[in-house]
Amino acid sequence: MNAVAITPARRSAEELRALAARGNDELRSGQPDEASPAEVVAWVAANFDVRQVSVACSMADAALPHLVAEHLPGVDVLFLETGYHFLETSFTRSEVARTLDVRIVDVLPEQTVREQDAEFGANLFERDPALCCARRKVAPLQRALGGYELWFTGVRRDEAPTRANTPLVTWDERNGLVKVNPVAAWSFDDLTDYSTAHDVVINPLIDQGYPSIGCAPCTRPVAAGEDPRSGRWAGQAKTECGLHV
Repeated sequence: MNAVAITPARRSAEELRALAARGNDELRSGQPDEASPAEVVAWVAANFDVRQVSVACSMADAALPHLVAEHLPGVDVLFLETGYHFLETSFTRSEVARTLDVRIVDVLPEQTVREQDAEFGANLFERDPALCCARRKVAPLQRALGGYELWFTGVRRDEAPTRANTPLVTWDERNGLVKVNPVAAWSFDDLTDYSTAHDVVINPLIDQGYPSIGCAPCTRPVAAGEDPRSGRWAGQAKTECGLHV
């Protein structure tokens, strides 16, 4: 009879908070000699059980899931299925599931788009994008993260001024777990170079001028020299969906 693997009990918030602080020091976050993305993931693999780790992926590319799966095969990859994705994003999600040693977890809002339209009126994203993101991204992810000790994100410091000081490892107070940003120091070119070198799928929209990809109604191409995230909620003061602030 095969033994059944039992997921270790989740450690306390105090233990995880201390571990995050220690990791940030050990990985020399923000220093000239800070750890490489692969070293960051290796640190996580040495300190966390894969069953308590997740990767949040917008499916702009598969570099982060590939990087993590190299050290944590079978890791859960959380995909926020908002109901508003580009077809190219759904294609990328399918390719990630097909080609990488990961488990895709589709994270769903409590309401379908039709149900949301019935309660709030059509195209809530036009009238109140913050509320739309809160209902279709932030709250669903917060529920999904409840079962993990740690989540990886693909946040990079060069994406926007609001992300310039992103640490490698931090304690995520709002969601109550460790947050790891292994590619924080990467540029957009580093991301595409990694994907090319490892033959990792990239969302076709990247080559069409979309360096940052969100929901289709709220994302436009970016002109050369513009902020990479300027195509998100273009023409509005909003710059973040709320997942990382």
